[in-house]
Amino acid sequence: MSAIGLAPAAAQEPFRVPELGDLVGQGPGHHTVTVLGAGPAGLCTAYELGKAGYDVTVLEARFRPGGRVWSIRGGTEETDLDGETQRSTFSEGHFLNMGATRIPQGHVTLDYCRELGVAIQAFPNQNANAWVNYTSDTPLTKTSVTYRAARADTYGYISELLQKAASRGALDDVLSADDKQALAEFLKDFGDLSSDGRYVGSSRRGYTSQPGAGTDEGTRLPPPPALSDVVRSGIGRNFGFELENDQAMMMYTAVGGMDQIYHAFHRRLGNRVRFGAVVTAMRNVPEGVTVEYTHGGVDRSITSDYVVCTLPPHLVARLRTNLPPNVLAALRAPKAVASGKLGIEYSKRWWETEQRIYGGVSNTDKDIREIMFPFDHFHGDRGIVVAYYSTGKRQEVFEPLRHRQRLTKALAEGAEIHGDSYTKNVGPSFSAAWRRIRYSESAWASWSSKSPEYNVLLQPADKIYFAGDYLSHALSWQHGALTSARAAVAAVHAHAAGPR
Repeated sequence: MSAIGLAPAAAQEPFRVPELGDLVGQGPGHHTVTVLGAGPAGLCTAYELGKAGYDVTVLEARFRPGGRVWSIRGGTEETDLDGETQRSTFSEGHFLNMGATRIPQGHVTLDYCRELGVAIQAFPNQNANAWVNYTSDTPLTKTSVTYRAARADTYGYISELLQKAASRGALDDVLSADDKQALAEFLKDFGDLSSDGRYVGSSRRGYTSQPGAGTDEGTRLPPPPALSDVVRSGIGRNFGFELENDQAMMMYTAVGGMDQIYHAFHRRLGNRVRFGAVVTAMRNVPEGVTVEYTHGGVDRSITSDYVVCTLPPHLVARLRTNLPPNVLAALRAPKAVASGKLGIEYSKRWWETEQRIYGGVSNTDKDIREIMFPFDHFHGDRGIVVAYYSTGKRQEVFEPLRHRQRLTKALAEGAEIHGDSYTKNVGPSFSAAWRRIRYSESAWASWSSKSPEYNVLLQPADKIYFAGDYLSHALSWQHGALTSARAAVAAVHAHAAGPR
């Protein structure tokens, strides 16, 4: 149908794995590539080039794959740039995704999960039973309201106002009589309005006692707050989140921790990945590219035909290189974003037993920003709650604190939303501020794809190519890193193949 114009063509041409046959007159093993970094972009680059027969070596400073896709388990140890060392004592089978947590359905990340045999499970990105709690000049200030009730009240009053406007002729210049009738029918259902077009509350707000058998009709929540209080309180300020293209349900995550994807990549690549290899220099030379690094306390170097650099751009700019000035300037252009998380393992799943919350997120304008509830081990005896996932100015409050100080603040603010249970049955915890994590020093990059610097890095610097989510239209997503890696693979392969 697409071919004859009866259906739209695919928005994006599927990625084609390079083939050795593309390399006119060349054979396997004659093209070498050094990949810097074993995060999503680096491992994907090496994996795809390996399929095409390239001799690939990956240099990674850490002793694990995944980069900013980092799952904290029992035994994880990390010393940050401020010198504080944390060692996780989370229980067996429990983990905290310190970096990437969720995968949208349209992202190629899921394709790699399928290809690599990584199991996935649903991720509850929003939950009607989770809570919102915001500061305002209304009676709702600092009051915890279920997402269900906040949505019912916000949608209900918006529907009432729009219905009033239409019925009073305010929209006659854009709506016909039939249009207004259709709109009225939609608004009645969308806002659960009364027969006279008013929002007076409904079962959509929830129950304090659920309906039961016989004559038990249940007990509804009290009537809604006044219209002006709902509007001014801003309890609906986060509703647009779940409508975003990359945040809409359903969402998914890797079973057992998001880093399982990159352990799977590593298993395919084997000893082509060198962990503990800290890159110190990178230079274009007549033979290709020479990379200098330390490994096991020994200075080493490797020269290959090409380099694909997937290190964070601001860290690349610190290396000893012979990159042109415009490339170095471009690498310094992206700004390091502050973000961090703190996970608490509770020995009792009070959010399920007391508040009927099974996954999802509670939102607030406090510094903790949001609380993420576990999406696994339902009805177990324990679970890890993300006590804050903060970015920007809010994260800058947590960033200079030691872990115990972060924990104290997170518990205090969380208790203001979810009550005393939040401070009880508290077990092991772990936190990180990405700008203070060695070899990352940023959660992701903030800059514009329309900037001239962006376009500079899309081009190779002689035999050095760049890849990472910062060179995509999906900043901070694994999808961005993976698609950027594919673009780099295609560019290297096109150069190696030469004129056709």
